[in-house]
Amino acid sequence: MTNWIVFDYGEVICGRTTALPELAATMGVDLADFELHYWAHREAYDRGGSDLAYWSAIGAALGAHVDPSTSDALTEIDVRGWSRLEPAVLDLLATLNEAGAALALLSNAPVSFARFAERQEWAGHFRVRLFSGDVRVAKPDPEIFRLLLTRLGARAQDCLFFDDRQSNVDGARAVGLRAHRWLGVETARAAL
Repeated sequence: MTNWIVFDYGEVICGRTTALPELAATMGVDLADFELHYWAHREAYDRGGSDLAYWSAIGAALGAHVDPSTSDALTEIDVRGWSRLEPAVLDLLATLNEAGAALALLSNAPVSFARFAERQEWAGHFRVRLFSGDVRVAKPDPEIFRLLLTRLGARAQDCLFFDDRQSNVDGARAVGLRAHRWLGVETARAAL
C-alpha cells in the first residue's frame, strides 16, 4: 500500500523555466553561452550554494561582473521563471489532497526558491516539503531520499515518487521507493 505520494517540482508541477533570455539580457551576455553556464553551475546552487555565489560563478565564466544588487535581480527573475504552474497538475494535486492522500514535495531547488515556494498556495497541498538547498544534498543522491523517508516516518516501499528525470527515478528506486518518470498527468493517474 502506498502511504505517501511524492512529487518533484521543476518540470512536473511547473513548466521549464522561461526566464533564460531575461537572465542573459540582465547579465549582458549571449543567451546560448549563458544557458550553458546556467545549467553547469546549477547543481552547486541546488545543494545550498548562495544566490551570489551562483550568479557570480556564471558571471566569472562569461566575463560579467555580478554584484549583490545584480544577484538579487537575477534571483528574482529566476524564481519567477520557475513559477509557471501546470494547471492540470494543480488539479491533480487538489483532487488527491481532497481525497485525503498524504502528499510530499521533494525538489532540487536553491534556498531562495524554497522560501518563495513555501508561501505559495499550491504548497499547502503538501504535508512535507523537502528542498535540496536546505539540506545541502540533492537528487539522485541516496541521502536525500533517506532524509525524505525520515521526515515522512515511512518505509521506502510505501512511497510513490514522480520525477521528470530518469536519473532521479533510478536514485529513488535504488533506495526502495516506487518511482515513475513523470510523463504527464495521465501517466501519473495510471500509476496511482
